[in-house]
Amino acid sequence: MSDSVKYLLPEDRIPRAWYNIAADLPQPLPPPLHPGTGKPIGPDDLSPLFPMALIAQEVSTEREVEIPGPVRDVYKLWRPAPLYRARRLEQALDTPARIFYKYEGVSPPGSHKPNTAVAQAFYNREAGVRKLSTETGAGQWGSSLAFAGAFFGIEVKVYMVRVSYQQKPYRRVLMETYGATCIPSPSNETDAGRAILAQDPDSPGSLGIAISEAVEVAAKNADTNYSLGSVLSHVLLHQTVIGIEALEQMEMAGHWPDVVIGCAGGGSNFSGLAFPFIGKKLREKKDVRVIAAEPAACPSLTRGRYAYDFGDTGHLTPLVKMHTLGSTFIPPAFHAGGLRYHGMAPMVSHLKELGLIEACAVKQNPCFEAGVAFARAEGIVPAPESTHAVRVAIDEALAAKEEGKARNILFNLSGHGHFDMQAYADYFSGKLEDRDYDEAALQAALGALPKVAA
Repeated sequence: MSDSVKYLLPEDRIPRAWYNIAADLPQPLPPPLHPGTGKPIGPDDLSPLFPMALIAQEVSTEREVEIPGPVRDVYKLWRPAPLYRARRLEQALDTPARIFYKYEGVSPPGSHKPNTAVAQAFYNREAGVRKLSTETGAGQWGSSLAFAGAFFGIEVKVYMVRVSYQQKPYRRVLMETYGATCIPSPSNETDAGRAILAQDPDSPGSLGIAISEAVEVAAKNADTNYSLGSVLSHVLLHQTVIGIEALEQMEMAGHWPDVVIGCAGGGSNFSGLAFPFIGKKLREKKDVRVIAAEPAACPSLTRGRYAYDFGDTGHLTPLVKMHTLGSTFIPPAFHAGGLRYHGMAPMVSHLKELGLIEACAVKQNPCFEAGVAFARAEGIVPAPESTHAVRVAIDEALAAKEEGKARNILFNLSGHGHFDMQAYADYFSGKLEDRDYDEAALQAALGALPKVAA
C-alpha cells in the first residue's frame, strides 16, 4: 500500500484496550502523597473527586485496560483517526525526511481531548454521578467534556482560564452548545477564585487556579465529581488509543519512526501518541527518539524542578512528583492556552528522569511560522498548541536535510485551529510577542515548593 494515502481503518480496528505504560517501567512511578500526612494516598482520599473505576486505573499496573463498549461506540464517531504522510510539506522543505502526522482534529470538538472525556463521563455515569466540574485552558478540554456530558446525560461546569476565555469566545460558545456552563477563572464563585482576585483583580488566570476552583466545587458538593483533562495517569491511559492506532498505521506504511513528537503542557496528547512506541522500545528494544515540545514561556520539563508539588494553585490536590515551575507560578498570557500549566504529568516527568524522552522549549512566533507553513502545504490549520509539535517536526526534517540522511518523523497534530484565528491574526499583524516568564516569580514559586521528606 502506498504511504501517500490516508489511512482510515474500519470500525473493528478501533483499539479494544488502552495501553498502560506502568506495566513496562524499569522503575515504578513515585506515589502521590496526602498533603496533610505526607503519606501515600489511598482510594478513599480520592473518592470525593473520582469514581472508583478511574481511581483503580490511576494505580493499575496491568498492561491492557479494556475499553468499555459504550465508550467504543462513541469513539466510532471519529476513530480510528487518520494518519497522513506530509508529502507536500516534505517537498516545501526539500528534505529527505519522511514526515507523518496523526490527526486528532477529526473529533467532533476538534482535538484529542474526547478520548478521555468520553471515558470519564461514562465511568461517572456508571457510578451515578450527574454533575462534573472541570477546568480548561484554551477550551479544547472544556468543549470535549461538554460533548461527552451531552452523550451521557451529565451536567458540566467549566472554569476557563480568563485570558483564554477572552481570546477564544467561540470555545465558550461551543461548550454552551453542548449544554455546559463556562465561567472565566479566577471567578467570584469560589474561595480559591476570590482569594486570587483579592490579590490581583486583573489576573489572567492559570490552569492551576482553574483547577483549584473546579476541585473546590467538587469537594464541597456531594452530587458533583471532578474531571481532569491531562496530567493524571488514567487520563494519559485513555489517550493511548492515538499511539495504538499509529503503531498499526505506521506498520501499514512500512516505516518505523526514528522520531516521535508531541506538544506538551500537561502531557495528555504527547503521552497518547508516544507511550505505545516507548512501550515497544522497552519490551522489544525498538529504538525511537521521543521529544516533548513545550512553550518557552512555560517550560516545566526544561526549566522546572523534579519535585513533589501541588497540582493546583490553591493547594487542594494531593502532592505529586513532577517537573514543576511551582504551583503559584502564573505564566505569561501566550496563545497556546492549553500549554499554560505549571507542572507536567508525573508519568511524563518520570520518563524524562529515566532518560526515555527528550524535551525542548520553543517560542510562539517560530511555532506560528511553522503552523502557517504546515497549513499552506497540507491544508490543515493547526491549533496553537499543536504548532509546537509542527515546529519541532520541521526542525527535525531540516536537520535531516543538513545531514543528508533520511529520517522518519511522526508527530501528533492534536487539534485544528479553527477557533484560534485571532492568534493567527495577531501573528500576521506582528502583534504576537515572544514573552518570557518572570525569572524572579519563577524563583519565588520554586522556593515555595512543599517540603517533603525523602
